[in-house]
Amino acid sequence: MWDIRSGEQIQLFAGHADSVYTAEYPPFVIKNSIGNSNVICSGSIDNTIRFWDIRSNKNELYIIKGDNEDDGILCLKFIVLKKKNKNKEC
Repeated sequence: MWDIRSGEQIQLFAGHADSVYTAEYPPFVIKNSIGNSNVICSGSIDNTIRFWDIRSNKNELYIIKGDNEDDGILCLKFIVLKKKNKNKEC
């Protein structure tokens, strides 16, 4: 992670075994025993998507492993789904 004002690296998320091609902020906050975690997600040629807590320098929060036959994770996009209204009037 880089501070755009100073141009300096302020945090390193180590874990991918190959180049990272994409990073995205998901539109949600993870609640845990410590409090709320701000999360960033990264995708790599190593076919993994990793979720990181940007408030700490700890290891990833969660890993999704893709199929070994794929060409890697080249982009990420989070889609917010709307809940269906059960009491919908016709």
